[in-house]
Amino acid sequence: MRFIRIASLLAVAALAASASASSAGLAAPSGLHGFLLRADETASASFHRTPSFAWNPIAAATRYQFQLATTSTFRDNGILYDNSQLLTPVEAPPLTLPWITGSPHALYARVRAFVGATVTPWGDPFGFDVVPPSAPTPLPSYPGLLRWTPIEGADGYEVWLVDTGKLEYVRTNVLDEREFYTFHQAQTWIGTVRWRIRAIRGDTYNSRINGIPVSHYGAWSPIYSSSNPDPSGGPITLTGTLSDVFSDGSATAPAQRLMPGFVWSGNQSLSGTSAELFRVYVFTDRQCLNLVYTSALVGGPAYAPRPFGALALPQDAQTVSAARGGYLADGLEAGGISYDGAPVVPTEQSPDAAPTTQVPGDVPSAANTSPPAASGSGSAPAGSGSAPAGAGSGSSGIGVGGKLGAPVDLWDTNWPESGYYWTVVPVSASALGAGASSVAAPGASIGSTLVPVADSSGFKVGSTVTVGTAPNSDTGTVVSISGNTITLSAALKFGHAVGEAVVANGGSVLYKDLELPQDVCAAGRVQRFGIESEPSLTTAQAPFATGLSSTGRLTSAANTSSFYGQPLVAWTPALGAAVYQVQWSKTQYPFVAENDPRTNTKGFLTFSTSSVLPLRPGTWWYRVRGFDYNLPTGVQQMSWSDPQKLVVSTPRFKIVPTPSKRKFKVVP
Repeated sequence: MRFIRIASLLAVAALAASASASSAGLAAPSGLHGFLLRADETASASFHRTPSFAWNPIAAATRYQFQLATTSTFRDNGILYDNSQLLTPVEAPPLTLPWITGSPHALYARVRAFVGATVTPWGDPFGFDVVPPSAPTPLPSYPGLLRWTPIEGADGYEVWLVDTGKLEYVRTNVLDEREFYTFHQAQTWIGTVRWRIRAIRGDTYNSRINGIPVSHYGAWSPIYSSSNPDPSGGPITLTGTLSDVFSDGSATAPAQRLMPGFVWSGNQSLSGTSAELFRVYVFTDRQCLNLVYTSALVGGPAYAPRPFGALALPQDAQTVSAARGGYLADGLEAGGISYDGAPVVPTEQSPDAAPTTQVPGDVPSAANTSPPAASGSGSAPAGSGSAPAGAGSGSSGIGVGGKLGAPVDLWDTNWPESGYYWTVVPVSASALGAGASSVAAPGASIGSTLVPVADSSGFKVGSTVTVGTAPNSDTGTVVSISGNTITLSAALKFGHAVGEAVVANGGSVLYKDLELPQDVCAAGRVQRFGIESEPSLTTAQAPFATGLSSTGRLTSAANTSSFYGQPLVAWTPALGAAVYQVQWSKTQYPFVAENDPRTNTKGFLTFSTSSVLPLRPGTWWYRVRGFDYNLPTGVQQMSWSDPQKLVVSTPRFKIVPTPSKRKFKVVP
């Protein structure tokens, strides 16, 4: 048997020329099955997320049609997905499937082939179910911090604090117990914390033809109960950072794959002053000067970021007293200043992040310089919308709806060579007395934050003041005082003439740091940690790649070094990633991303964890990175995976005689 190699265009022409035969003699595609990473993995008919699909190729097929439906008869109103432009026997449907089970199955896939102008019968349907993963379960933790098993593919978690009646959303796998500790230092409040949790996923919906709804939520866990000892006294001592792993800050400690929680013990400053409130600061330098993260105030020995806000701290002596008898709601933290008098605003109160929805350039834009537009509103976590580029959408971007919350994550580091430095300082809560003055010349104008006063001695940074009289009054927090001019936290909505009243509301509470981070870091109260999270493209043996071999068989990268036509690649979900970017290059180093021929952008974005790459014959290197919507607008990119090699070859054909007609046909 002789094998020859010919150009792919000539092969297609030859196939078209032989396509006059009837479809009666054409066999239907066989071997259709689903998988998550590679077609040769252990067979399954139950998946936690949308699987990819593969089947045995049909000789001389020019394309395939693939369908998903909620019925094995594929009635029109049950069809979820239909793609008739597949060039190789693999498919990665870019849509979220509902949690759905049946007897024997609730979802079905089928495929048929086009051979020139003819079409094969539909192959046998492949039945399967999509079932939610088990609810997260508790992991060992430290006082003041809830911790649970990360769920692969989850976009976030909703935690139900049973005794407070509150639902808290986070993207990491830790939640501090601030409601229980803040203004409560007794076992009756902190001794037992009851909670439930469920995983949340986004929804890629634009490709679901019949519009069947998809739940964003997994199942609630049973009620878990976590116990805490009495609060510890003595000097504050840093314990470590905790997410999916624990780090004590040493060079041999692992990097965090999610934004961690911070845990410590003790309640005393360096001078021995005791406190019941604490604040965490994160820096990029050991001297604790370059600040990158400021926590909300918490009353316990642990802090974990929340994208939807700090506690609504009491603003006067009366409400402080009331807070000691109940749980604080989420809201605005105001009245915070540093040890040297600068206003302190927690990162949790930063403006909402806007999601990355377009393929970024080689160097992503700086935050707030060219933010992509966000759509939707409300407090629910963002859900994904449109299909990814490269999946028939004809666009280089994706659609995202919902509210992301504040950017409460940090960027990846090359741990242990580089990382972050964190410390915690005690905070006091003290009531300020009332003060009064009047607006001085030249008056205070609309839109300004500056208010000249006749006498500033009755005001302090952190005071809440009212300027003017209702209904044309303004209220704000004093953030700085220079001479007889006070600066407010918000711009004035009204203009105020000379002589109008300026009154400091009596009993305002000032939350003041009892130490400078610079000083406590110099004294040794500082610890390192690193963050590294990236998708995996390979096992120890070969990439997660599936496609058509050069001899015309369905195969995976575990069995071949090259593919014919467009291969399907998959990757493991990266913790914290909401969307992924895929790129390919002709060289491993330097990696020079090629334009996607469908969109003319450097790769594409997808919510999925698999995709068919539009590669021409040749040797290629591809890579994947996630985007963390918990990072600031415009700079949400995570680490690239290590590039993986793919070889796309031209097919090999054999010449088969057809004795009845004394002609030849080309069969891959």
